[in-house]
Amino acid sequence: MIAVWIVLGIVVIVAIGLIVSYNRFVSQRQMINDAWANIDTELRRRYDLIPNLVETVKGYAAHEREVFEEVARTRSMAAGATGTPAQQAAAEGPFMAALGKLFAVAENYPQLKANENFLALQSELSNTEDRIQTSRRFYNANVREFNRRVQAFPSSVIAGMFHFQAAEFFEIPESIRDAGAPQVSFATGPASPDGPAGGPTAPPAPEVSMGSAPEAPAAGEAPPGRPDEPASGS
Repeated sequence: MIAVWIVLGIVVIVAIGLIVSYNRFVSQRQMINDAWANIDTELRRRYDLIPNLVETVKGYAAHEREVFEEVARTRSMAAGATGTPAQQAAAEGPFMAALGKLFAVAENYPQLKANENFLALQSELSNTEDRIQTSRRFYNANVREFNRRVQAFPSSVIAGMFHFQAAEFFEIPESIRDAGAPQVSFATGPASPDGPAGGPTAPPAPEVSMGSAPEAPAAGEAPPGRPDEPASGS
C-alpha cells in the first residue's frame, strides 16, 4: 500500500512539473510576441518620419534625386516586409544605408542646421532608433531564454510533445549591427545661401555615426515601458 502511494506521489509530482513547464512555454511565447509587437511599433514610427524628413532635405537639395528615390524604395521594402524577424532585419539593412546617404547629403547644406523642422525630425528619429535598439535587445533576450528551454532537458521533452519550436532572433545585418540613428555633425560657420554649388568651399565630409544602442536588459528584466519577462528556469 505504501508503494502505491509512493508511485501516485511521483506521478502527481511529474504531472505538476509538466503542467508548470508547459505553462512557462506558453507565457514565454506570448512574451516574445509582445516584444516583437513593440519592435514593429517603433519601426512603423520611424517609417512615418521619413517622408517629412525627405521633403525637408529636398527643399535644399532637390537635385539629389537618386538619393531620395533610394530612400523611398528601401523604406517601402522595409515597411512591406511583414514576414519573419529575419526577413524584416534583412530589409532594414538597405534602408539604414540609404538613410545614411540622406544625412550625408544634408551635411553639405549648412542652412539645414537653422531649419527647426529638420532638427526636430532628426532628433525624433534618433530617439526612435534608441527605442528600436532597446526593444530589439529585449526581444532577443526573451528569444534566447525560450530557445534555451526548447533545447535543454527536461523542458525539451515538453517542447517536443507540444511542438514548441525555437524562435528567430531579430539581428540587424552585421555591417550596421551596432548602429543606431545616423548622427550628423554639422560643420560650424556661416551658411551659404547658394548651397555647395557656386558658394564658398564645401564643408568637411560628413561625420556620420550610427550611434551606440543601450545595454541589453538582463534576463527577466524588461526595459522601460515593456512587460516583464518570465522568470528563468525549466
